[in-house]
Amino acid sequence: MKIIRTINYAQKLTTKLREQKKIIGFVPTMGYLHKGHLSLIKEAKKKSDIVFLSIYVNPLQFGPKEDLSRYPRNLKRDEMLCRRAGVDYIFYPEDKIMYPEGYSTYAVVENLTRGLEGKFRPGHFKGVTTIVLKLLNIIQPHYSVFGQKDAQQAAVIKKMTEDLNINTKIIISPTIRETDGLAMSSRNIYLTKEQRADAPYLNKALEYAKRKIQLDNYNKDIDFLRSQMSKLIKSRKTATKIDYISFNDYNTLEEIKSFKNNKKKSILISLAVRFGKVRLIDNIIIKR
Repeated sequence: MKIIRTINYAQKLTTKLREQKKIIGFVPTMGYLHKGHLSLIKEAKKKSDIVFLSIYVNPLQFGPKEDLSRYPRNLKRDEMLCRRAGVDYIFYPEDKIMYPEGYSTYAVVENLTRGLEGKFRPGHFKGVTTIVLKLLNIIQPHYSVFGQKDAQQAAVIKKMTEDLNINTKIIISPTIRETDGLAMSSRNIYLTKEQRADAPYLNKALEYAKRKIQLDNYNKDIDFLRSQMSKLIKSRKTATKIDYISFNDYNTLEEIKSFKNNKKKSILISLAVRFGKVRLIDNIIIKR
């Protein structure tokens, strides 16, 4: 395994690999890897001859009051995990390489970015799409693997690659969870012992909604179901704020306000909850 730090070298290498008819798989990350990331690597290896993984904490997708400076970083640990998982190359650039002085070009996906995370984190997806587009142009992968935990991000990236005719296939891999149901996230390390004990109630609320919706005779409205989910989460003392609990069409991300006319649609239920200063997101997909 080799660590690559420059764009020029990465592009020359991937161009050469493509000329050799090698299939390239790619897993973009911000580092501090966990089992969820390892599952993405495993999926990439199934499809590819060569696997690239990027580690870059992208400043563009963090707001002024968010945790950019605190975001966990440990390259040696990540390198060890990548070696064990069978990654061939780690792309590990510095900010001055990705955003040199005078940088002024950005990628923006409209509509899909207006709600959910886009509403609460202005500018976030502008940063996400810009960095992903840059990474795809640098690595030139045949397959790019993202996690379902960031459902809106996955939808936005799929839309961007389709609209801009980017020559890569986007693969969305299932969310990996702890044994108690908590979705794996690099930010989980911030949780106190008490917060960590309460955090699985996000998944409990999602599973509660799933059970109710799948009942043949369920006729309550979405506001009632949202309030019940909210009560379940707020029953935990360390859950300090619910940013949103949202019901959306999985394919379009349009908000669903009633179950009556959406019997054949796949529903994305997503939420964002703060435990003190730690903000966690999670979601579940219900196919009807």
